[in-house]
Amino acid sequence: MMNRRFLCLAAALALVAGCATQPVPVSVADTLAQTPSLSTLHGLVIKSGLNDTLKGPGPFTVFAPNNDAFKAVPARTMDELAKDPARLKAVLTYHVVPAQVMAVEVKNGPVKSVQGTNLTLSRAGAYVTVEEAMVVTADIKATNGVVHVVDRVLLPPAQK
Repeated sequence: MMNRRFLCLAAALALVAGCATQPVPVSVADTLAQTPSLSTLHGLVIKSGLNDTLKGPGPFTVFAPNNDAFKAVPARTMDELAKDPARLKAVLTYHVVPAQVMAVEVKNGPVKSVQGTNLTLSRAGAYVTVEEAMVVTADIKATNGVVHVVDRVLLPPAQK
């Protein structure tokens, strides 16, 4: 009888301890900050002044380029973005949709970005793409939206 109680108590404690290690959802901005593979994007979000916006009520869906995606961008382009805050902000907001879109909810076709132009989303089974970028990690839930990690930096079409 005593062993049974001890086993039940041990199982209950293990269950509670397991729950305590689960990450608590935070804002989209804090999600970017807490994800090591998104450190470049996080730094650019801060530099552009978008951090407070991405902590706001949302909802937001962020197609977040990982650090490797930024390494693939020519150094000249990154330098130009660093010198032009308005263009940097336009590039970053092109990765954001003003709605929460989970991977299974993606419908093939255009969706308007916060930047103002359309992004083309596609889903085939478990594979999701945005423009020419592949979603490599989907559905990182945040309190004010969702983050999908992508393998490319998207550049908005040139304004006419």
